[in-house]
Amino acid sequence: MPRPLTRPGRPAQALTLRVRHTAHLPGAGRAALRELLDTVYGGDFSGEDWDHALGGLHTLAFLEGRLVGHAALVGRALLVGSEPRRAGYLEAMGVHPAVQRRGIGRAILRRVNRQVARGYDFGALSASDEGLGLYRAEGWEVWRGPLAVLTPGGLVPTPEEAGGVLVYAPAGELDLSQSLTCDFRSGDVW
Repeated sequence: MPRPLTRPGRPAQALTLRVRHTAHLPGAGRAALRELLDTVYGGDFSGEDWDHALGGLHTLAFLEGRLVGHAALVGRALLVGSEPRRAGYLEAMGVHPAVQRRGIGRAILRRVNRQVARGYDFGALSASDEGLGLYRAEGWEVWRGPLAVLTPGGLVPTPEEAGGVLVYAPAGELDLSQSLTCDFRSGDVW
């Protein structure tokens, strides 16, 4: 059911959220999504960033039929201490600049949180400074333990990511002081 969004002095608009797997995004839908992400990230959304967002569930936000927001939840294997865990990794979240600060990001994130709770051990993401407040307000917590990436050459610490990697653990069973290690990938590893 569409949810009305209001902003002082503006009429309410109906927000519609749709969830699609990458395999079910038509070519035109993928092109519109890529265009949105290029706009949201100010031209700083690389081909590697795009690759990271594919292969999972896409929560798409529409206002009056126009794509205005997105988040991808893709599966990743992360090590918590020495235990491998299934994480839903949040990628390419953003809202078109013309409609930011209207609750669209919050609505998308709440849907993502439900997806994490149903399908993964926990959620994880690497937050921008701009997104940190939203994630924290919706139950995501900063990982306090050491961070690393498992590369072809071995374990490489990533202390520069401290304070920016967040997790969502609806079951509350994560010790956030343990080490957290991600799998290697091209581009940004977190």
